[in-house]
Amino acid sequence: MRSAAATTGELTLRTLAMPGDANAAGDIFGGWVMAQMDLACGIRAAERARGRVVTAAVQEMAFAMPVKIGDTLCVYTDISKVGRTSMTLAVEVWAQRYLTHTMEKVTAATFVMVALDDEGRPTPVPAE
Repeated sequence: MRSAAATTGELTLRTLAMPGDANAAGDIFGGWVMAQMDLACGIRAAERARGRVVTAAVQEMAFAMPVKIGDTLCVYTDISKVGRTSMTLAVEVWAQRYLTHTMEKVTAATFVMVALDDEGRPTPVPAE
């Protein structure tokens, strides 16, 4: 189903695109796709930071093709840079087309996540 050369990063989130996430034509809303990307980055960054993180920025995102009702959305993340309190993640979204093994790249973006302490202030990302 997945070619190692095709995707970049670690599969962080898989979810099903449902009718409530789509417009009248059956295309999934771009905002829903972006929310799934944000969730995946939050999961991956929180694991790396061993604590709370927030989204600080999203850099350039364009959709190459639509996601349709019934597709499985697969979000891959790769931590490309770790700063003092922030992490930069490369994110790719692929759609496994409904009832097939076909995987198509839908979009990609760069997310910047910041580690926070208990008071909500930026805190250093621990060493691995």
